[in-house]
Amino acid sequence: MGCHEGRKPQKPHAVCIPFPSQGHINPMLKISILLHSKGFHITFVNSEYNHKRLLKSKATSSLEKFKNFIFETIPDGLPPIDADATQHIPSLCFSTKENCLAPFRELLIKITNSSDDDDVPPVTCIIFDGIMTFALLAAQEIGVPSVSFRTTNACSFMCNKYLPLLIQKGILPLKDESDITNGYLDTVIDFIPSMKNLRLREFPSQIRTTNINDKLLNFIMGETEGASKASAIIFHTFDSLEFNVLSDLSLICPPLYTIGPLQLLTDQLPENSLKFLRANLWKEDEDCVQWLNSKEERSVVYLNFGSITVLTKDQLMEFAWGLANSKKNFFWVIRSDAVVGDDSVILPSEFVQETKERGFISRWCCQEQVLKHVSIGAFLTHCGWNSVMESIGTGVPMICWPFFADQHINCRYVCCEWGIGVEIAKNVKRDEVEKIVREMMDGDKGQKVKKKVSEWKILAEEATGAKGSSSLNLDKLVKDVLLSNHLVN
Repeated sequence: MGCHEGRKPQKPHAVCIPFPSQGHINPMLKISILLHSKGFHITFVNSEYNHKRLLKSKATSSLEKFKNFIFETIPDGLPPIDADATQHIPSLCFSTKENCLAPFRELLIKITNSSDDDDVPPVTCIIFDGIMTFALLAAQEIGVPSVSFRTTNACSFMCNKYLPLLIQKGILPLKDESDITNGYLDTVIDFIPSMKNLRLREFPSQIRTTNINDKLLNFIMGETEGASKASAIIFHTFDSLEFNVLSDLSLICPPLYTIGPLQLLTDQLPENSLKFLRANLWKEDEDCVQWLNSKEERSVVYLNFGSITVLTKDQLMEFAWGLANSKKNFFWVIRSDAVVGDDSVILPSEFVQETKERGFISRWCCQEQVLKHVSIGAFLTHCGWNSVMESIGTGVPMICWPFFADQHINCRYVCCEWGIGVEIAKNVKRDEVEKIVREMMDGDKGQKVKKKVSEWKILAEEATGAKGSSSLNLDKLVKDVLLSNHLVN
């Protein structure tokens, strides 16, 4: 798209639309901030529900009108609710696919109609979440490049690419519900390039169905295939972390750009950039850093199971008493909606009394700030990909308790391939929690993991340095893809 004759050259304009959940909004916001620093006008598209939550969480700075960075909203298609909680993810997947194209089109028309205003240049590219491929259709309709941003890692995407072959070979769907518990999930899959000795249980949890027409399984396969029609794909990773699988993916996908860890790239932006922008859907605890300041270096276990994971009351108790019995300092984020069927999430008074000198519990926090803190010695995590990348970027070893989706493959690579974490069994028991926490903080295994994650941190810093692969890939993406339709006089 060119600029009007006689007018000054206009900025390129990227419309960025994340899947409407916390773990997808955060990395898309960072990509947007990086592009803004490269001279792009940004329109960032949240759902109406999340927009209201941002207002409620007091993240108002994220909604102000900044120069060339505008927040817009579209409905997600689900019935309106007034809650401070993550929406039902499968319902959100189906609803965005079925209902979001029309309002997104309308938003693009609105932007186009306002592009006579010098402050709003015409849209020149669309960056869409990897499971929001309806946006690819909208990009095709207005004739601009579309880029799929995968907030998972390359290994997870490769697994998704091969799901149709697993079905073709009769490995999926499961023959019976008992296959989930009878050892069938330990079947080794040995035909996926660069991924050896992979077990079925490490594939996305959506495969755990007996129905070949399962909506979620078919959603994952459809969105994976749809992303392959984009002009390019961004992965939030770095070359040396997933080199082999990235090499094989590059043979069967559009151009791939590894850009990560994102927090290391945005941290390097100048102070007059928008790197301070955050979009946390829960109100951040402002007292936790002061508490962390009072603790010795590497003495605190940080627990956060992300924005979606839910625990049973029994699991909550096992984690709680495992922590208490470990006698270690801990900072635990427990969302208000973190326990199945319990909005109050009340821990027993005996636990509170036992841990009052060494425990701090909060509803939400700025995780990047916490992981950077010198008092943090280990991270007990659900193994969401953002958390893994933030852990690598800060050199913090992980204790992994994967919950669903891509978290199982993340856990496999964290623990078995990269050597930067250890896994806790799904059927969590307090004795195991106590043992692993102590081992990670004080034991020989913990020392090995700490050494390994320190090595990966150095590689992550190299990738995000001025001449590093992630920095160069960002520049290449801008030049070769995002500006390919943008002509200036």
